[in-house]
Amino acid sequence: MTLPQLTPLPDGPPPAPRRRRPWLAALLVLLLVVLLILAAALAYGYSLTRPPSPAAAASKPYTLEIKPGDTLALAAARLEKSGVIRSPDALRLIMRQRGTAGRLREGYYDLPAGLDAFQVADRLADTPRPRVRSVTIPEGKRLKDLPGILVSARLGEARPLAASLKAGAGKCPNRSLEGFLFPATYPFRPEASSAEIVAALQSRMTQEFTAARVQTARKLGLDVCGWVTLASMVQAEAASTAEMPTIAGIFLNRLKEGIALGADPTVAYGLGKDLNQLDRSAGDFTKDTPYNTYTRRGLPPGPINNPGEAALLSILTPRLTTTGGKEALYFVHGLDGKIHVNADYASHLRDVNRYR
Repeated sequence: MTLPQLTPLPDGPPPAPRRRRPWLAALLVLLLVVLLILAAALAYGYSLTRPPSPAAAASKPYTLEIKPGDTLALAAARLEKSGVIRSPDALRLIMRQRGTAGRLREGYYDLPAGLDAFQVADRLADTPRPRVRSVTIPEGKRLKDLPGILVSARLGEARPLAASLKAGAGKCPNRSLEGFLFPATYPFRPEASSAEIVAALQSRMTQEFTAARVQTARKLGLDVCGWVTLASMVQAEAASTAEMPTIAGIFLNRLKEGIALGADPTVAYGLGKDLNQLDRSAGDFTKDTPYNTYTRRGLPPGPINNPGEAALLSILTPRLTTTGGKEALYFVHGLDGKIHVNADYASHLRDVNRYR
């Protein structure tokens, strides 16, 4: 009988059972939680930098106005309120990290629609448009028209502007600024006072009074007041710049000959009316005022509007004769769109009947 072979027992004591490590599992869980929180924070932070939803105001271009004393915090809050960005804190953080938080300047920042916070930060780090409001004063406007024009351009208020216009002094005996505010396009800071605005218009007009021009006017028998007054009449009468030297020559000839100037715009000004409000049947042309150039000879006491450079220069470079070489004394605007000039009254009446 064969006996089974027995497996020898190992030497020494049996191995100890494997010990569990619960702290490692806890650490792995904690690490996973931290990663999830970090991922969520990053996702949330990224969401704050994205462009606002298409329904927000940022779906349209926006101009951010930075006034003196405005801070980045104030600008960021304004952008959030206007729907341009999602988070003012995110914008400020981006600009601080980039070192551009101190670059915000007074002016206008134009922001296209659909920018994210990083793109907005790029825009705010650039140089803004100058913070000015432009206003155009058309040629031939009267003093009374200017407050409305300036207020429409969001510059000043009507009453202070009117007061500043009345307080100014022109170069005529009546001291009115009528005629001495140059018509042009002006850039003004929004905070410009009424006095500053009026002073700028007056100063620009003074630039027209060069020594050479004043001397030329004197040779024609005109001081600065007379020059500007006559230019304002030409401005009101001329249908185009090309006509101005012709009308200027006629007025100068009539002054020399002692003939009444007979300008309808002066009558309207003296009555406080616009030209299209004149009523011959109501006796407007026979009502005597200092500005009625039908009832009085010579120049009116001052300008009737604010003439432009072309009108001012037309007085200094007048066209004094007709095409036939005679002294030009009369003109009429025809329905054919042309100006008809004559040297005698009979020919003038003929053209009135022919072309009007």
